Amino acid sequence: MSTREKVIGQSIRRLEDARFLLGEGRYVADIDVAGQAYGHVLRSPHAHARIRRVDIAAAVASPGVRRVYLASDLASLGPMPCLAAVKPLDGPERRALAATTVRHVGDAVAFVVADTADQARDSAESIEVEYEALPAITDPLASTETSFHVRKGDHDAVARIFETAAHVVEVAPLNNRLVIAPIEPRAGIASYDPASDTMELLLTGQGLHGIRRQLAEFVFRTPLERFYLHAPDVGGGFGMKNFLYPEWILLLWAARDLGRPVKWVADRAEEFTMGAQGRDIAATARLALDKDGRFLAMDIAMVANMGAYLSGNGPGASAVAASTAHGGVYDIPAISVDVRGVFTHQVPIDAYRGAGKPEANYITECAIEAAARQLGRDAADLRRQNLIAAFPHKTAMGLTIDSGGFIGNLDAAVVRADRAGFEARRAEAKARGRLLGQGVACFLETSRGAPNEGAEIQFEADGRVMISTGTESNGQGHETSFTQIAADRLGLPMESFRFVQADTRLVKSGSGHGGARSMHMAGAALVKAIDAALAKARTAAAGLLQATESELDFADGRFSVRGPNGEGSGRGIDLLALAAESATPLGGHVMNITDVFTFPSGCHVAEVEIDPDTGGTSLVRYTAVDDYGTLINPVLTVGQVQGGVAQGIGQAMIERTLYDPESGQLSTGSFMDYALPRADDFPNFDIELIERPTLANPLGVKGSGQAGCIAAPQTIMAAILDALRPAGVTQLDMPATPERVWRALHLD
Repeated sequence: MSTREKVIGQSIRRLEDARFLLGEGRYVADIDVAGQAYGHVLRSPHAHARIRRVDIAAAVASPGVRRVYLASDLASLGPMPCLAAVKPLDGPERRALAATTVRHVGDAVAFVVADTADQARDSAESIEVEYEALPAITDPLASTETSFHVRKGDHDAVARIFETAAHVVEVAPLNNRLVIAPIEPRAGIASYDPASDTMELLLTGQGLHGIRRQLAEFVFRTPLERFYLHAPDVGGGFGMKNFLYPEWILLLWAARDLGRPVKWVADRAEEFTMGAQGRDIAATARLALDKDGRFLAMDIAMVANMGAYLSGNGPGASAVAASTAHGGVYDIPAISVDVRGVFTHQVPIDAYRGAGKPEANYITECAIEAAARQLGRDAADLRRQNLIAAFPHKTAMGLTIDSGGFIGNLDAAVVRADRAGFEARRAEAKARGRLLGQGVACFLETSRGAPNEGAEIQFEADGRVMISTGTESNGQGHETSFTQIAADRLGLPMESFRFVQADTRLVKSGSGHGGARSMHMAGAALVKAIDAALAKARTAAAGLLQATESELDFADGRFSVRGPNGEGSGRGIDLLALAAESATPLGGHVMNITDVFTFPSGCHVAEVEIDPDTGGTSLVRYTAVDDYGTLINPVLTVGQVQGGVAQGIGQAMIERTLYDPESGQLSTGSFMDYALPRADDFPNFDIELIERPTLANPLGVKGSGQAGCIAAPQTIMAAILDALRPAGVTQLDMPATPERVWRALHLD
């Protein structure tokens, strides 16, 4: 019988925070390698142009310059791959450096390596490039260059249902393009070892094993074992650091060519014009209902702007991930989806927090909100009528939702948000000359990311236990939560463990972070690795204690022999002592082979107050009732939800990436023009977590990293439209900036 308090489920403060708060975090930009040179990328000022001539003579002759690379120097390298599971894929090849044509502002044209960063930057300014400007396309709906066209669902069945439906509602929601702005810009240091012919890349990255494979298999066409990638602390990623970028290729090529390390650190302007951007999907959706308001079918058509090139998983968000979440938490018998990916002369799109699930949920919830208005129904009541109530439930898109409490989530949220008292608050706001609105919306996450994941446990000579997983933290607190799992199952103090991640030499395999997969996929893998180690340990302990395995109990990190009366005999051995004595290593690497999804869900309620004279909109209340299954560390979960909600609020109210429609120039190219939400844009979030464990993994977890930004946009936009309803406003695109709100009230 264990006497230790369980560690899983405890709100333990992050182990990582001590070094972060003391300024001891270790980021790429802080690291220098002996003898390193510095790289700088010359980028296109045009959105679309032919490269007529490049003269690098002045740059080559500049002080400290070691080499200037053009596309011709890298001719032996392959193009950057797109690995999204979407066929057919078409479009321009993406190379580390553009050879004849640039396709977006910021496209890389030359790479300068010099003794100092200033020398590299200054010499790049002396490179003369003659461009022939070409027309730029910035409107995806006007693009004629199609990359892919995917159809999913039962289109014939949906068409038949719409022919006889009592009510049909149509909406045209737009998921606005967003700049992904983690606090740490991308950076890398590449080195080359001629003795072993290996290339090393230290980078601000997620998904290192995937990036390594792409570099080896597709670009350098070199055996995998010749590449070593590792990441120190990473200051945020939100998806964009999962992917292969031209700079990683340029750094490795230059380090091998020059025989010395090369470092590059992006400035914020480069991140705006070269780091992957997110969302950018225009959709039309129709919802069919019967005479009583029961949902019958949905038909969804999406145009996904891929930007200038296909990024590593660019089509995955719109054509793959979104299809798992269409219909959300609602019982909709038939759904059809048509997705067309198009090219424009803009920064390439890739996965951004939620990666398709925010877009799909937003489309569904916008249609339901419009249906409530058209039918004269209370929006919360219409949702409740159509929520999935029985489990397991097979969705129209083919997924089986194993468990949930969707009705309970909604009922709890509307009570917690005091929906009953809202009209009194609205009247009070009206007396002050303000418009108050409340929005209720639900969300469904389909959590898994890439299938399969590995984990390893090893007992080390110093008495500590090494645990490693193939997912990689960029702020989530993995060092704490994975250690909690290991400490709980092994009955050892948390200080007994050493956590290893983001290192392709030390971590045997991994699909990285993304898709809210870490606890579901890697946590389950770690449980399996621990169970395998304990099975080996039980056999070893039985031999040392001269007992059968069935006579052994394991608790609090110790194997004990059970006496004839079921009580302890006094004979036993501590696990760490056993590991030290065992001739055979007790640890090992285990793969968790599974492609099963989990389904985090919830209901959120927002209240907004609008000043009709200025269009200024304030978020005054925000309530969330969410189900993430078993909570490993509740305070970390709440932090993840708060961060996601904040990013969803940014999309709904503030953030918008704009390009000049004629020139293709990025109009919002810095934080002077692109607004991020600040702390004073948020109310105190009221968050309730309901634990409904899943059987999809041994921990019962469902994943929480993306949920907030999946839920917030539709909730806030519903609240804004509710506030604007007396003025007859029925449609408004994100972001609901003061200008847009004012125009909707006074001009539209």
